[in-house]
Amino acid sequence: MKYAVIGTGAIGGYYGAMLARNEMDVHFLLHSDYPHVNEQGLRIDSINGNFNVAVNAYAKPEDMPLCDVAIVALKTTNNHLLEVLLPQVIKYNGIVVIMQNGLAVEQVAADILPQASIIGGLCFIGSTKIGPGHIKHSDFGMVSLGHYIKDESAAGITPELGLVTEDFLACGIDVKPVENLCFLRWQKLVWNVPFNGLSVVLNSSTAELLRQHDSRELIKSIMLEVIAAANACGQPLSASLAESMLVNTETNMQDYAPSMKVDYEHNRPLEINAIYQSMIDRAARSGADMKLAKMLAQQLQFLSRDDVQ
Repeated sequence: MKYAVIGTGAIGGYYGAMLARNEMDVHFLLHSDYPHVNEQGLRIDSINGNFNVAVNAYAKPEDMPLCDVAIVALKTTNNHLLEVLLPQVIKYNGIVVIMQNGLAVEQVAADILPQASIIGGLCFIGSTKIGPGHIKHSDFGMVSLGHYIKDESAAGITPELGLVTEDFLACGIDVKPVENLCFLRWQKLVWNVPFNGLSVVLNSSTAELLRQHDSRELIKSIMLEVIAAANACGQPLSASLAESMLVNTETNMQDYAPSMKVDYEHNRPLEINAIYQSMIDRAARSGADMKLAKMLAQQLQFLSRDDVQ
């Protein structure tokens, strides 16, 4: 299949480069990095081995071929661009893979392309863009893929999901197809909500947050609140997930600056709506009041004001 990558940063750059390296037909839409990547390709510094790969680079979507699959790895704060971008790069009945954080982030693409198959991708990876076309992959790398259904039910392993999974596996990407995408999105929020927000508010990395007893207890309390909200919304997460995630982060994960902290330090918009507000609103509709998540979101809104940074 022919792939388009929209958003060639830490996520799109890494997974797109893995596909291109293994001779998949991949086409990258770039912005400020276009001159550099067009001339020098993508450079990946990876725990699994460094590599450079020449790629098909484009500065304008109208110059790209129509592709079978579009990988969307933009920050959700740029999703307003998709209404113009997606129809120009994907075939009528193509597949869109949304590699973004948050809840129901696939709905934007589903509204734009109602005839397309929408797949959500949750990336469990330590990856950072450190220069033009230059990605540092420091930890993990698995991506879980699930077919999106608006009513939040389990779609199962669909043929479209199988096709993308097969290509990813062939390119050495650690990929896991899942039957229930919504369940997995709530599960990832259990980690993302406390660590992303607190890394900004407390100006700390993951290891620093876990080293102090009080901040570790705060993380766990927020995790338990997310788990309770997930259950209220029909996604049965176990309370034991909180402690297991904490232990796994402490023992199996290198010290890491979550993506929201990186965005804040570079004066980029924060994904408050996708990671926090959409979850808080969804929980409220099911009768769950997320007091800790609300407070964290309000602090992030304050810190993300132009006059603060």
